[in-house]
Amino acid sequence: MSATAERRICQGGIIAAGDGTRLRADGCRSSKPMAAVGGRPLIAHSLERFRASGIRRLCVIINEQSEDCRQWLAANAGDLELDLVVKSTPSSYVSFRLIAERLAGAPAVITTVDSILPTASFARFVEGAAAFPAEAFVLGLTDHVADEKPLWATLDNGNGRIARLGDPAGGLVTAGLYALPTRRPVEPATGFARLRDYLDWLVTEGHPVYGIVLDRVFDIDRARDIAAAELALRESSAP
Repeated sequence: MSATAERRICQGGIIAAGDGTRLRADGCRSSKPMAAVGGRPLIAHSLERFRASGIRRLCVIINEQSEDCRQWLAANAGDLELDLVVKSTPSSYVSFRLIAERLAGAPAVITTVDSILPTASFARFVEGAAAFPAEAFVLGLTDHVADEKPLWATLDNGNGRIARLGDPAGGLVTAGLYALPTRRPVEPATGFARLRDYLDWLVTEGHPVYGIVLDRVFDIDRARDIAAAELALRESSAP
């Protein structure tokens, strides 16, 4: 498969509005997007991955307590077409929907700021997502379980479509990467309590949801996650 002009992904979003409660409990004094991995804040890793994939138009949401991140973005994101939203939201679903609405009208890739993966893997996800049908949602998946409450996924190996979510027997978990089509289905008026509930609704309602399996993706929620991600980054960069 190859990307079509209709599906080419030229915009992205970063969900960085979490409060980082577990990181603070482990001694982190910054806002979550400014937690350092390998000497650089999480938000810097996210921006680098989008830059490397040629995506310059970004919508980023941070919460109202993340003044350190707002200042960092003002000093370090001048080369990007940045739409910054400063808003504390009740859930990742609300943050996701807000970004999706602001990126409406064209395909987009949204990622959570606490996902750490090699830049090459992220670029492969963007390229691979662009090759799926124009109406498809695409989720990044990994067999590296680093989340305390993972969302399990079962992949149909025949066509790459996600058969179901929530079953550990599937052996894969979602990795905080989401490719959205230009035209998105109308959601129930009641909305969803969590982002995983929205994803499950897409699958169970029969909307085309596909998965791309990536190498190790680290979900940064605790200090031990930072240490594990830093070790993996060192190993991947070793000669």
